[in-house]
Amino acid sequence: MSDTYAQTDRTTATRHRDRMSYDREAVHAILDEAYDCSVAFVVDGEPRLLPTLHVRVGDTLFLHGSSGGRMGLSARGDGFRVCVSVTILDGIVYARSQNNHSANYRSVIVHGTARPVVDADAKRAAMRALADKVGAGRAADSRPPNAQEFAATAVLALPLDEVAVKARGHGVVDDPADRPLPHWAGVLPVSRGFGPPQTDVGVTAAPPSYLPGGGSPWVKPVLLEGRHVRLEPLAHGHVDGLLAALADDEVWRYLPTLPPRTHEQMAEHVSDLHRRQWAGFQLPWAQVEPATGTVIGITTYHDIDPVNRSLGIGHTMVGRRWWRTGVNTEAKLMLLEHAFETLGAEKVFWYTDVRNDRSQQAIARLGATRDGLIRKQRLRPDGTWRDTVVFAMTSEEWPAASDRLRDRLAAGGSAALASA
Repeated sequence: MSDTYAQTDRTTATRHRDRMSYDREAVHAILDEAYDCSVAFVVDGEPRLLPTLHVRVGDTLFLHGSSGGRMGLSARGDGFRVCVSVTILDGIVYARSQNNHSANYRSVIVHGTARPVVDADAKRAAMRALADKVGAGRAADSRPPNAQEFAATAVLALPLDEVAVKARGHGVVDDPADRPLPHWAGVLPVSRGFGPPQTDVGVTAAPPSYLPGGGSPWVKPVLLEGRHVRLEPLAHGHVDGLLAALADDEVWRYLPTLPPRTHEQMAEHVSDLHRRQWAGFQLPWAQVEPATGTVIGITTYHDIDPVNRSLGIGHTMVGRRWWRTGVNTEAKLMLLEHAFETLGAEKVFWYTDVRNDRSQQAIARLGATRDGLIRKQRLRPDGTWRDTVVFAMTSEEWPAASDRLRDRLAAGGSAALASA
């Protein structure tokens, strides 16, 4: 198979030929990244243009539509001629003169005959690929179409035979006579961003890790399982269990948030943690008793910094009946192991209220070192200023701390709850 697609009259530019490419890898990369797809065709001598979903599988582009829509009806039988445009906008170029304003972009144009996929197995495979386009794993994590939905859906196959890339990716091109002008000129980068997922009413599952825009592996949800405690990615299904386990003001005493009193307040607390997760700041878990499935608390990574390879462990709450058991020791062991050995962290740290002696003692028993005090670090819920004690553990200190924590668990020991 050639590394480039064959050039045709339709894929040859009449101007700016330097922006054209027929590289197979470049075509595939743009089609796989982009979501903005439009299909142009002619019906009864009149042009039509429809936005649609697309997915590339090998050298075939699959297009999604309704079997009763214009596109689906036009494609019946031997198919119909189309022109497909897929575009990613990367920047707006501001020149000194209006005539030289431009844009940075990557686009693919495909010409050809789109034909309906009629084989049932091939159609189902294409529909699964379309579902996975919005998140690898979504097809397995959603209901497949029933017979009526399957019949009402048109999937068109367009071979990538006549295809080209057109792209611009450089700065301002001004006329020499315009360069002394005082007007600002430059490039404003444009990027696609995904906001935090907004969980639908009644959904109890956590936002899945395959959603686009979840950030680096440092904020990807992961299940951590131990003998005393299981750390599950925090979900709205944990809300009622959290209300029951944490209905104790002493649990929240040194935390910078007021305790949620109602289902709605706890649900909003969970949603807020999810928003912080999608912003790359925090990664929350529900702490669950493995033998019974009882929700017993929350813990999180926070102040996550993949560049400097550091993160905090905090916002930790466990119901009072699980204090001074193996829960906290094992939870911290799993969190530290994931941070140092999976993520490659160089430092893990803890913040705690200077008044919280129990928390400071518990953190020290984990093998962390008291690094100092941040005065007036944040306001407490009662309006007073909190001085915060900082503890930390480095990657060099982790192996010895790991051995001590494993020995303590084997001996049935525990560390008291380390709230921050």
